[in-house]
Amino acid sequence: MELRMTKRTADIAIALVSAGWGSSYLLMKMGMEGMEPFTLLAWRFLLAFALTLPLFWRRVRLADWKTVGQSALLGFVMFVMLSLLITGLKTTTASTAGFLTSAMVVFVPMLQFAITKRKPSLAMTGGIVLTMGGIAMLTLRHSLSFESGSLLCLLGAFVYAVHILMTNRFTKRSDGLTLGVLQIGFIGLFGLMFGFLFETPTIPQGASQWTSVIGLAVICSAFGFIMQTVAQKYTTPERIGVLFSLEPVFAGLFGFVFLGEVLGIQGYAGALLILGGVLVSGMKQAPARSIPRPPRLPGRSRRSAERVRAVEAESGTGA
Repeated sequence: MELRMTKRTADIAIALVSAGWGSSYLLMKMGMEGMEPFTLLAWRFLLAFALTLPLFWRRVRLADWKTVGQSALLGFVMFVMLSLLITGLKTTTASTAGFLTSAMVVFVPMLQFAITKRKPSLAMTGGIVLTMGGIAMLTLRHSLSFESGSLLCLLGAFVYAVHILMTNRFTKRSDGLTLGVLQIGFIGLFGLMFGFLFETPTIPQGASQWTSVIGLAVICSAFGFIMQTVAQKYTTPERIGVLFSLEPVFAGLFGFVFLGEVLGIQGYAGALLILGGVLVSGMKQAPARSIPRPPRLPGRSRRSAERVRAVEAESGTGA
């Protein structure tokens, strides 16, 4: 039985995912106070996979090799994105990382243009300009250079956009729920592999690290990634990008409330520009008003009627 949604329901689901993912920056920041990045990713996604696989085993066991391959590819792209983000969090704040990730809403239409050759709308162009200006204010401090952590988060936003477009394409051909569950497993597998290659894997210690791992696994991974892949089938990549713009709002809120992070005047101004760019890019152009065609007069062609009305308008004899 396939889970079906309306466009409105899909939008609400993506908005809830954004709220959950807004907390991920805070939870990852907490988890890295004693755990290395790849190890944290391994624990987060392997635990989420262990929770979701039994629930959806009947669906997952019917997956063909094509779906498995698509899930592995999605998992690797998301693993790269999360690796960039979690590494960037070492040298930047959770609030800054959340706002920089929102640049994904600009990268999505840019990549769409590169693929489809369709020019972005005027609203999208304005959104790109505002967002880039905000990113500059948020990340360029006392010199014309990016902070290393901010640059990694910005690169992660680009990879994030690639993942959204890939998900949009794969969910049109495969079961979104199965893709979501298997993707979680592959991300955990990649985290485990890289953890053994480049780190010394450890078990979470203390309440803070376990809270981080469990929160990331249940809210941000099990719920977030599965709901995204299911809901994205019923909406567009551009709409997904706009709805995910809620994520940095929650990230900034959680960072301020729980970590006491303050961006400063320049940082908050940049954040407002980014949010402004996100909102502007999501605006729809009003349809152009069409000029009503003149009625066809008896015994005359429509083109002849148009000429008569034009002459009447110029001479002032028209009604």
